[in-house]
Amino acid sequence: MTRKPNDQTCSSAMGNEGTVQLRPTKGYWTIVFRQLRRNRGAMVGGGFLLFLVLVAVFAPLIAPYDPVEMAPKDRLQPPSMAHLMGTDNFGRDALSRIIFGTRISLTVGFISVGIGAAMGMVLGLAAGYFGGYLDTVIMRFVDAVLAFPGILLSLSIVAVLGATLQNVMIAVGISSVPRFTRVVRGSVLSAREKLYVLSARSIGCRSMSIMYRHILPNVFGPVVILATLGIGSAILLSAGLSYLGLGAQPPTPEWGLMLNTGRPYIAVAWWVMTFPGLAIMLTVLAVNMIGDGMRDALDPRLRQ
Repeated sequence: MTRKPNDQTCSSAMGNEGTVQLRPTKGYWTIVFRQLRRNRGAMVGGGFLLFLVLVAVFAPLIAPYDPVEMAPKDRLQPPSMAHLMGTDNFGRDALSRIIFGTRISLTVGFISVGIGAAMGMVLGLAAGYFGGYLDTVIMRFVDAVLAFPGILLSLSIVAVLGATLQNVMIAVGISSVPRFTRVVRGSVLSAREKLYVLSARSIGCRSMSIMYRHILPNVFGPVVILATLGIGSAILLSAGLSYLGLGAQPPTPEWGLMLNTGRPYIAVAWWVMTFPGLAIMLTVLAVNMIGDGMRDALDPRLRQ
């Protein structure tokens, strides 16, 4: 009677000669990170993103004022030593609000991409590995969702669920699911015919074990690239929804909402919209620089 292989057997190489490696080795990721360190743009973007993370973590210690405390007598004050980025129409310190807004924007970006990546990987793995009717159903659903522009789909979801920051994360995450699904499915279609997958099948490994232990680690590179670039898009989309009044609600110190509240005063108080806009631009630029570096580092044609 043939013994059914356990997970340890399925996750290891087979044989001493002609060993088949079922997942990327540590040396592979060492090469990737070495290549990433050589990319100056990625290092600059990574340094700035690390700076933003530290600002978000230590926001209560860094911010000079309470971000929601109103001071009507100081309304629309220009940048000065007392208020380095000026004040808004309620007299709130713009610098403090931007500092606390960093925490909100990064949280929205990472959680939204996490939702989209998790759902997209599950759907993409199932569609690419099993194929057939399941693949047809999943991909027709993805095509239907892709027929809607991302901003329109997010607007529709937020309109149904309600205008809150949590619902914005869900909406932005769902709008990114089709991209992850298509990328993962395409990688799985190629990987499922590789020797390490055929070897795992030949020794009787279960489909779930093959998908999550052998195929997923080997298609993880495109997911990392898409997720990194998706963080910037998520931050930009969430700021757009807040600008339209469908995201964070007053007095939340969110960058898109700050743009919305400062819009009527742009002619007389340029700083009210300029500094939140710069914060959005620099953050998205930094994330995109990291994404470009990850794409170059994970591209085998560029790793010489």
